Amino acid sequence: MTVQGTLLHQRRAVEMTLDKGRVKSVEPASGNGTRHRYIAKGFFDLQVNGFQGIDYSGAELEVGDVRRVVDALAAHGTTRHFPTIITNSQERIRRNLAVIAEAVTSDRSLAYRVPGVHVEGPYISPEDGPRGAHDRQFVRSPSLNEMEAWMRASNGMLSLVTLAPEVPGADEAIGFLTSRGVRVALGHHAGTAAEITAAVDAGASLSTHLGNGSHAVLPRLDNYIWHQLGENRLWASIIADGFHLPDSVLRVFARAKGADRLLLVSDVAPNAGRPAGRYRWGEIEIEIHEDGHIGLADTPYLAGAGHLLNHAISVFARATGWSLADSVRLAVESPERYLGIREKPSGADIGAGDPCDLVTFSWNPAIGPLQIQAVYAPDRSYVGEAQHAGGSAR
Repeated sequence: MTVQGTLLHQRRAVEMTLDKGRVKSVEPASGNGTRHRYIAKGFFDLQVNGFQGIDYSGAELEVGDVRRVVDALAAHGTTRHFPTIITNSQERIRRNLAVIAEAVTSDRSLAYRVPGVHVEGPYISPEDGPRGAHDRQFVRSPSLNEMEAWMRASNGMLSLVTLAPEVPGADEAIGFLTSRGVRVALGHHAGTAAEITAAVDAGASLSTHLGNGSHAVLPRLDNYIWHQLGENRLWASIIADGFHLPDSVLRVFARAKGADRLLLVSDVAPNAGRPAGRYRWGEIEIEIHEDGHIGLADTPYLAGAGHLLNHAISVFARATGWSLADSVRLAVESPERYLGIREKPSGADIGAGDPCDLVTFSWNPAIGPLQIQAVYAPDRSYVGEAQHAGGSAR
């Protein structure tokens, strides 16, 4: 199989030959037909709650659902993701971790596509606002035995845990997780400057969807958003969908964290892609609005997102003035660097021997999201399927 296009980072026209899940060769090609067809590595999303009606936190999650989400995301350019399980009972979290692990074990081609799992909660703030869409009845303090059970159930796939730095036992939990190779993020919290610093000292390394999962009104200067933004040791993930953060905030966050400490996530909700209306998400009621954003019914609070990374990249680039290539890096290279799996230098492009993990797309900023043309993953290709997947292409 051959692929023609313009390498996004090097801006040169190439013809790639793909064979047995790898890039076999990359040769120069004429510019005819490649000028508006970019080639980049597939997008990597560390926060996917589900998609097209499949809920990674739901009681009905089945092994086959993981492959269905993988294929649905790929049609929009996301070839790798972390399934994200949010605040729930110990039994549900453990069960769903086991389901995801079984899916990867039974279909080894998924090992590349689903390299880890993110547990967001339940060790978060019980307060309205910081708690976000998480069910208060399941919010609790950290338990080392519980986290140990997560690791066993996930068969080693537990890779990221989001918690609040102010909950009793947070620092001990952070130390416990990081000593076992699990990264810890701060999110859905109302921590003080001292609590945030202590959590980072203990090993926390990321702010989950910075600026969201917070109070509607905060002290002007002494607040947890500023403290995390100013903590140079913390990375920040952000939801750049045009709803969660204003463009001015995206610009400030981009300047404060820079390319070295910033990454894009979708935080896409299980109900993303459904028509406008009210739906159940576990024990809570959510509303999908006409403009595509999703919120807790009858509140000003958001409940996950309705758009994927092909949309977020475009919004971020337009809002900040960053180049398309630099914006795409936040959805490919940044997650890899944060997780410590990046082997190539910053900005390096695709070459012979690399995994067949490619997306081809065009972009017209006046239209909106990246227009995905084809996706090539190590286990299968999605040529021409992007426009038929539904979901968050708004």
